[in-house]
Amino acid sequence: MIQGRAHIFGDNINTDYIIAGKYTKTLDHTVWVEHLFEDISPGFSKKIQPGDFVVAGRNFGCGSSREQAPVALKYAGVGAVLAKSFARIFFRNAINLGVPVIVCNTDDIHDLDQLRIDLSTQRIFNLTTNQIIPMEPLPDVMIRILSAGGLTPYLKQHKSFDISGRR
Repeated sequence: MIQGRAHIFGDNINTDYIIAGKYTKTLDHTVWVEHLFEDISPGFSKKIQPGDFVVAGRNFGCGSSREQAPVALKYAGVGAVLAKSFARIFFRNAINLGVPVIVCNTDDIHDLDQLRIDLSTQRIFNLTTNQIIPMEPLPDVMIRILSAGGLTPYLKQHKSFDISGRR
């Protein structure tokens, strides 16, 4: 279960909006967190609390395939990203890093609504409006990767497979 507040963004939120390219020259994650969404939501890093959700429209994570965008969300403590659709590379990067990305209709979620997501039942509860919001199911392997904390921890747990997939 993940619970937190919704922070609303629109359509076509690209990776430059998530973390501007000028900050990707450092490996200091605290810099990325400090500047998260600064061009479209100044002061966002001071508003977000661990477990809070980024909620957007269509095509979230479009643009460059820079991995720093989902890394910045992870280190900011974002509980999940909910959107109507995602850029494919961003979606997989987020899952691989252990950041839940959920495809759902976000129209009935408002800024600062309290949400609870149960990945085991794949349901979203809007506690503010007392609504259940359907989500597109994630494949079981993605749920296992997210439950492990990302692809690297998942592979370490399942080390009976080498890189070729042989036992």
